[in-house]
Amino acid sequence: MERTCWIFDLDGTLTVAAHDFDAIRRDLGLRPNEPILEQLAELPPAEAAPLREQLADIEGEIADRSEPQPGAARLLEALADRGHRRGILTRNRRDLAWRSLRAAGLEHFFSDGDVLGRTDAAPKPSPDGLLKLLDRWAAPAGDGVFVGDYLFDLQAGRRAGLATVHFDVHGAFRWSEHADREVRTLGELLPPSGSQDGPTS
Repeated sequence: MERTCWIFDLDGTLTVAAHDFDAIRRDLGLRPNEPILEQLAELPPAEAAPLREQLADIEGEIADRSEPQPGAARLLEALADRGHRRGILTRNRRDLAWRSLRAAGLEHFFSDGDVLGRTDAAPKPSPDGLLKLLDRWAAPAGDGVFVGDYLFDLQAGRRAGLATVHFDVHGAFRWSEHADREVRTLGELLPPSGSQDGPTS
C-alpha cells in the first residue's frame, strides 16, 4: 500500500476469467496455442480487418457478462480512500474494457484516460501502456504496481520497472520468476485490518 500507482489487467484479474481463447482461435481460423493479436498482426490488413471485427464481437458478448472478481471492489475502494492512482492496461479494446467495467460495477473507480487498450498502446508484453500511464500521472516506476494473471502482464510490469503481482485463483503461479508477489485473492493486497494510513498523493 505504500506504492501510490496501481495498474491492473482486466479480464481474469479485476473480472472473473470468461474467455475461452482456444475456442476464439478456432472461430477465427487461427493457429492453436499462439497469441491472437500477434497472429492477426502477421496477416495482410485486408485479411485481418474482418477477423478483428469478429474478435471484437466475441469480446463484446463476453464483456457484457462480466462479473467482478471477489474482493475487487474492496481493494479499489481502499486504494481510492488513500488517494492512490488506479489504472487498467488490457489487450482488449478500450471501449470493450469499459463495457466490462460497467457490467461488473467497477467503472466508478477509474477515470477515462486511465483505462488503456490495444489501440492506445502496444499490446502487452510491451511496457508501452504502463509507461504511458506513469507519464500521465507524472510518477516514477518505483511508485507503481502492476497486478495481472498472465505471463504477458508480469513481463510488461518488469520491463516498465514496476512491482509485479501474480494473481492466480488456482495458486499454480506458473510464472513466479516474473513476480514480486503472488496472491490467490485480491483481498490479500488489502492493508492489515485497523491500518490508519492516510491518503497519499
